[in-house]
Amino acid sequence: MDRDIELRHLRYFVAVAEELHFGRAALRLHLAQPPLSQQIRKLEDILGHALFIRTSRAVRLTSAGEVFLERARRTLRSVQEDLDEARSIGRGEVGFLRVGFIGSAMLTPLPAMLGAYRRHFPGVHLQLHESYTSRVVQSITDETLDAGFLRDGGPTPGLYVETLLSEPFVAVVPANHALATAGTISAGRLRDEPFVFFSPTAGSHAYERGIAPCVEQGFRPRVVQEAPQWLTVLRLVGAGLGVTLAPACIRQIAAGNVVCLNLRGTNACSDIELAYRIGEDRTIVSAFAAIARESFHVASADPRDLESH
Repeated sequence: MDRDIELRHLRYFVAVAEELHFGRAALRLHLAQPPLSQQIRKLEDILGHALFIRTSRAVRLTSAGEVFLERARRTLRSVQEDLDEARSIGRGEVGFLRVGFIGSAMLTPLPAMLGAYRRHFPGVHLQLHESYTSRVVQSITDETLDAGFLRDGGPTPGLYVETLLSEPFVAVVPANHALATAGTISAGRLRDEPFVFFSPTAGSHAYERGIAPCVEQGFRPRVVQEAPQWLTVLRLVGAGLGVTLAPACIRQIAAGNVVCLNLRGTNACSDIELAYRIGEDRTIVSAFAAIARESFHVASADPRDLESH
């Protein structure tokens, strides 16, 4: 071991080579001069060649010392870069993060949250995958995704699921429907209406949450047409195929041929949730979760504040 070169030998050598004066190099390194001289001699002994020409009036590099100075600087720089990279990984600042989301989350603070995350962690390669709740859950479970945003995913074995946003349901009817001017209705008024709705395969818990206002009124909706996306559901409602219940955020994409009505007599709500595996301990995931919590919290307090975070 006594013949091994250590990083401190390289740092000592570079300091002396740059100062060309043992006294100034010792001050720079916060060392006494005799131990510094001893370590430089030890380095020369390990290499088997002199690195400095020492006279009573000056110190200068040998030809071997000139070459070794370039190599020593490169080695120290490389080690520092490796340390910085390891620290960045440890802080969750670099790496790959695969995140799934359901389409309707794009009508919530999620897009602004992703922008905030990008500004905070520009070194992370963020891969986004759009799907529906049950598939996002499965992908997190089988580790093809690291985290995901669900709608009404509910408790799931092996996953930590936390609610970021709760929003009420609205009834959506064609603009020419008899209820279109009602403003606020009970879900019971839709008992005999045909429904356009998404399939239970998109998530059984989400499906049951979505029809909860109807179930509270003593009926399950008669679904005559299924559709995979809320935009499609709204277009079909507007075409007169039926009515639907939807989270309030869909007001943002409701066209003129449909009307969104408030619901009374229900406390049912739809939740946007963040999910990741139980036991997940990577900083890159916990940092992402922290930004998500902060962004949704700020947005629920005042949406205008989100841009400043």
